[in-house]
Amino acid sequence: MSGGPGLEQRYRRVLRLLPGYYRDRWEQDMAAAFLDSWLTGDPEEDEAILEFCKPTWAEVASVVCLAARLYLGGAGAPRRYFAWGQAVRRAVLAVTLVQAVRGLDVLVRTAWSRRVFGWLPAPPAGIAHGTPGGILPPVVWYLVAYAWIVSLVALVLGGYRTAQVIAALAIVPDLVWLLQGEFTGAFQGPSLGPWAFWVLLNLAPVLAMTAFHRDAPPAARWPWLLALPANYLLVAVPLMALQATGNSAWLPDFSGLYCVLVALACLAYALRAWSRQAAGWGVWSLALTLLAADAGAYRIFSLTDYLRDPHLIQVSLAELLILVIAVALVAPGAARAQAAAPAPPPHPHPG
Repeated sequence: MSGGPGLEQRYRRVLRLLPGYYRDRWEQDMAAAFLDSWLTGDPEEDEAILEFCKPTWAEVASVVCLAARLYLGGAGAPRRYFAWGQAVRRAVLAVTLVQAVRGLDVLVRTAWSRRVFGWLPAPPAGIAHGTPGGILPPVVWYLVAYAWIVSLVALVLGGYRTAQVIAALAIVPDLVWLLQGEFTGAFQGPSLGPWAFWVLLNLAPVLAMTAFHRDAPPAARWPWLLALPANYLLVAVPLMALQATGNSAWLPDFSGLYCVLVALACLAYALRAWSRQAAGWGVWSLALTLLAADAGAYRIFSLTDYLRDPHLIQVSLAELLILVIAVALVAPGAARAQAAAPAPPPHPHPG
């Protein structure tokens, strides 16, 4: 194979996106394969190709996708990448679970308000879950609620691309609602909270679902499937009861609740890990650190919703402080977890 500094160097710059361990083994073969796909055998034409041509967008996209799969490694990846891959996958499952619980809450409140449960009394005022409204009809928001539940089940059962497509469609109505609010002036003053929610709890998990690929170990099915009704009963039902009894003033907003739940999960995991000494630290410490970063960022951006209420600002900062203290308990274990992750088999060929 003849080569030149132009096209070959451009391909090698693209291949730098790949992790070092993988690039050391496969860069030469991949660069040669890319170049051979261009060469025609005609010396003059090949010389012009090597000097002026560039990698196609499809080729660059394929390298980017491969890099994402390798950095968020599955079976065959070095321990560091395997640990981060597992952490991202568990964090995505946790955020998808949160969305599924919210979706289930929407459906239950709607069914109750429409007296689907004939054996229950009429719901108190304020229990019915209203839809955001806007230009989209209520049925769209009910479909969004269903979609997150289906996406969670698909992820757990191994339908990774199906789950990602369904979740991607589920976040579109929220984006439409946000854009409508911006253009119509529905948001009074600076309000980063709704946008932070969409980016951090809608868009981010959809993009991070890329970590679920053919080399990724399957999720534990029954724990995650049972987590949906368990979290609904342990979190959503008590919140609904507080609303029904007229004690909604005790309820934090969603970003505050997100911080508190992640903080409790960090505390519970830290106690469990300490009881097992060093062997207790696993990739969940990394996953909880990622969730804490997500919850903390959402809490910070949503502070703009309370600029005129000093009391709520103080409450929000207290929630953020609780989260920081809790994540400090698992952060040291997150570093050790990368070395403690089980050694996977040798990494596969890029094909």
